[in-house]
Amino acid sequence: MKYGIHTLEDFEWRGQIVLCRVDINAPLDPQTGGLRDTTRLRGCAPTVKELAEKGARVVLLAHQGGDLEYHNYASTEAHAPIMSALTGRPVIFVDDVCGPAARAAIGRLADGDVLLLDNVRFCAEELTLFETKVKLSPEAQARTLVVRKLAPLADLYVCDAFAAAHRSQPTLVGFEQLLPSAMGRLFEKEYANLARLREEPARPCVFVLGGTKIQEAFPMMAAALAGGVVDTVLTAGLVANVMLAATGADIGTPSMDVLRAGQLEKFIDESRTLLAEHGDRIVLPADLAYVSGGARVEVAAADLPAPEPLVDIGQRAAAGYGALIAAAGTVFVNGPAGVFEQPQTEYGTKSLWEAMAGSAAFSALGGGDSITAMNRFGLADQFDYVCTAGGAMVQFLSGKPMPVIEALKSAAARFG
Repeated sequence: MKYGIHTLEDFEWRGQIVLCRVDINAPLDPQTGGLRDTTRLRGCAPTVKELAEKGARVVLLAHQGGDLEYHNYASTEAHAPIMSALTGRPVIFVDDVCGPAARAAIGRLADGDVLLLDNVRFCAEELTLFETKVKLSPEAQARTLVVRKLAPLADLYVCDAFAAAHRSQPTLVGFEQLLPSAMGRLFEKEYANLARLREEPARPCVFVLGGTKIQEAFPMMAAALAGGVVDTVLTAGLVANVMLAATGADIGTPSMDVLRAGQLEKFIDESRTLLAEHGDRIVLPADLAYVSGGARVEVAAADLPAPEPLVDIGQRAAAGYGALIAAAGTVFVNGPAGVFEQPQTEYGTKSLWEAMAGSAAFSALGGGDSITAMNRFGLADQFDYVCTAGGAMVQFLSGKPMPVIEALKSAAARFG
């Protein structure tokens, strides 16, 4: 047992029907429907393979896509052959979640078989809107349809979906109420590395916070600064734009329009508070870049506004940030420095990612766009830790309770 949670060492698996919740949510190719990135599948494949090799009858539950924005929302059928290739074992797929076809397929499993059920978000009780509006307790989630139909068929439950550990949904917190439960290898790894990052980082600890999802960056930044976790925060992307606006800098109408379109102006006031309390530990970019007539143009922060949206940090900022990264004991990045997908605006992200990859510091990277950038620049094997989680990582580092972690701890106490 680790962190008050059972691990795979704590159970005998042979002949046991194991419900294994994974997070293999992936971006899809809009033309083919195939997976454009398999990072999360590769992350949980060792757990699936280990359970199967130990003789478990493995039933995989997973979601695919965002049900609110209806983006990448699709069947998990395309994931089965990839998981099969990653584990070296046949992976059976059934286009059902908890109905008669799914239950019959579970009943046919032999020791070592792996079955992938369809997208759990095809069940109403797994939808994000259901979670946020109904707000069932874990005990009530144990009485939802998917849990009532599947739990009686199973002997054990394993959660390897750390990327969804901040969610409170039946397949994530309901089964622990009824079945002996353990965390998988990826979950254990994510927990250990994020705990290290939050509780005992090698000093100096540097956070690089960028990207467009600043709703996630600001709570994490505030908690890390207040808790003394981080020594220096390097800002980039929309985080930097908001921070610059908070200092009174005129970042330009086009950049302000981007913030307004995303309803992000409220973070300007939050930035003022953070700068007033921790301004000595927050670094703003010395220069930035925009694109005009198809060409990259750099402008000093002192010479703003810019006539086009700011979409990257400049070379002076990248060099200064690189020096701080080189001297760090721990470096954590969440969110790219700019629009790294375009050649004109990849410079900042590429420079910082290469600096982190080449640093002697413990280098940790998290968030979907951060991982995509890492892969784009061919640096996949040069970071010490790559977190597959996004929102869960942010919530963990912010010190907020995690529903799945609490459910797994509860199961450990309940079932001994």
